Amino acid sequence: MREEIIDIKTSAGNMETFLCRPERNGPYPAVFLLMDAPGIREELYDMARRLGTSGYFVFLPNLYYRSGKETKFGADVLDQGSEDHTRMRAIRTKMTIPPVMEDIHFLLDFAEKHGEANNGMVGVHGYCMSGPYALASAIRYPDRIGAAASFYGTWLVSDNEESPHLSLGEARGELYISCAEHDDLAPPDMVNQLNKLFNNSGNSGELEIQENVHHGFAFPTRWCYDKEAAERHWERLISLYQRCL
Repeated sequence: MREEIIDIKTSAGNMETFLCRPERNGPYPAVFLLMDAPGIREELYDMARRLGTSGYFVFLPNLYYRSGKETKFGADVLDQGSEDHTRMRAIRTKMTIPPVMEDIHFLLDFAEKHGEANNGMVGVHGYCMSGPYALASAIRYPDRIGAAASFYGTWLVSDNEESPHLSLGEARGELYISCAEHDDLAPPDMVNQLNKLFNNSGNSGELEIQENVHHGFAFPTRWCYDKEAAERHWERLISLYQRCL
């Protein structure tokens, strides 16, 4: 793998972004991996690398960059009351969809000009807080996003501006939504409502509920990691990108 960390210039500053892609046989389809709430860490770098070995140019941006350079947290970021958890929540609660859509614009522009990314459709997938961002990207940029996936995305139905449930039918790319059976951040009533909206949207994709697993099941270092569901997540994601990009 070839990998590097660079700054991509946006209207809000410099967005630190991890890039990885295969060593041979480029150019490659571009894929944006959007982080979960705990933020950029080695675990996400490894997930980007795994996807890269399948033949993709993976972009992993630090979506917290507007809050400065000190936006990477330690292992206790998920421990309620810890210093890192408090700092992370202070940043996370200020996140909204429209600024992230602007970040996607700059990522798309950078990928288009990079010689190792091909000029075809782009894939976007997000975990946790970024599930809505991935789906909203396909709606905001229907001519550029060929596929988008949300894995245990939080509050996919909300009153937030550009909440993806409002405009699912505007996405031209295939959508895949994977929900955990046990998830306080995506309760059953919300998932049922989203499923009805999705079925009525005309999109060719799928909403799938992963049984007997909890929010975060795809992350190897998380207490709730489920190997079978995590491998299924890779199968669904890679097959989606193979079909659409």
